[in-house]
Amino acid sequence: MARRVAIVGAGVSGLASVKCCLEEGLEPTCFERSHDLGGLWRFTTKVCSITKCPDFPVSGQWEVVTLCEGKHESAIFDAVMVCTGFLTNPYLPLDSFPGINAFKGQYFHSRQYKHPDIFKDKRVLVVGMGNSGTDIAVEASHLAKKVFLSTTGGAWVVSRVFDSGYPWDMVVTTRFQNLLRNSLPTPVVTWLMARKMDSRFSHANYGLIPKDRTQLKEFVLNDELPGRIITGKVLIRPSIKEVKENSVIFNNTPKEEPIDIIVFATGYTFAFPFLDESVVKVEDGQASLYKYIFPAHLQKPTLAVIGLIKPLGSMIPTGETQARWAVRVLKGVNKLPPPSVMIEEVNARKENKPSWFGLCYCKALQTDYIPYIDELLTYINAKPNLFSLLLTDPRLALTVFFGPCSPYQFRLTGPGKWEGARNAIMTQWDRTLKVTKSRIVQESPSPFESLLKLFSFLALLIAVFLIFL
Repeated sequence: MARRVAIVGAGVSGLASVKCCLEEGLEPTCFERSHDLGGLWRFTTKVCSITKCPDFPVSGQWEVVTLCEGKHESAIFDAVMVCTGFLTNPYLPLDSFPGINAFKGQYFHSRQYKHPDIFKDKRVLVVGMGNSGTDIAVEASHLAKKVFLSTTGGAWVVSRVFDSGYPWDMVVTTRFQNLLRNSLPTPVVTWLMARKMDSRFSHANYGLIPKDRTQLKEFVLNDELPGRIITGKVLIRPSIKEVKENSVIFNNTPKEEPIDIIVFATGYTFAFPFLDESVVKVEDGQASLYKYIFPAHLQKPTLAVIGLIKPLGSMIPTGETQARWAVRVLKGVNKLPPPSVMIEEVNARKENKPSWFGLCYCKALQTDYIPYIDELLTYINAKPNLFSLLLTDPRLALTVFFGPCSPYQFRLTGPGKWEGARNAIMTQWDRTLKVTKSRIVQESPSPFESLLKLFSFLALLIAVFLIFL
């Protein structure tokens, strides 16, 4: 059984892994190369190498070599959890921008951006329409003389404030909606999604509509962007044809646009320089990991990768759920299937054949949030049993199924069960709306509204019974 666990990285996944190790009685040591966090951490410590011990087939142990203040240290650990994520190495494809070397202005990757003051009275070009690119473009538009946002494929832009003013993720991320979405053919789902995305504003009119709507691309969460576009503060442009000394030419637009600063919000790549390729090999933007966590070929399952995944949902509970299962595997409580089974599944995932139902997850590391977490919870007997809840606590069952799939649901049962989970689920909307109800408004109840709520409740109850019959 693993006792001493080395955790590489003190980000979101690293913190969750430390917590899960402590919950299971293990002894974690977290190595973090920056100086942002403390506790059981070793500050400003770079992990140089992680290699198998000579007796690895028997012990499963690893030798971890680190560098701190110019001094190398070596230590033996029973297990390793790699939590460096996929946002580690800025991707700056300068070869794709002809003439960039002749540009006399300033250019840098979005990771280097800290404050919008550098854009004051400048003509700014932001390349890349992900969340970072749009956030930077919007911030720059409040100070810059002119801001261009260049995108090759477009994107769906979602407001954090969704239907009826509720948070978008609490409205969209529900078990009911997930089941409904995954039961419909992919063309129908993409059509419905397009209609929903365009209900706030027409993406075509704003030059934002995704080029390929059949393959899911990460939503852009930005409340301000449409307003900045319609007032002319942000100008959407296609990809770049050529960069000149003080200007840029976009494809399909022959006019040169003067530019002072270019921000490349072109994403990241990831790698594990401290691991040999025989342990974890990165190819085509993904690694050969069973359930996105365990190398499938190791003689001993004592190394886990946490947070190397892009769920259509929150990364924090995803990483924590991965860590909960991984720690129990490292501890020896849960077992992995034979290597042949794991390798077969990994290869099938790499082929990425469309199911023709639900959303099409075409990019590496993408996965469906609720089914993935439910699968991991099943391995540790912590998945909520909706049918059982319907018989014993129907009010909770309906809330779990139709309400937000918040992480409280993952603590209703099994290892790590929390006695306050039920109450937290039943009162989550009260806490969500508390901040908005700073002025008390008296509302007179409507008999028609009460009757409508009654019929809606009965319809939902019938739907639940039909689903589980």
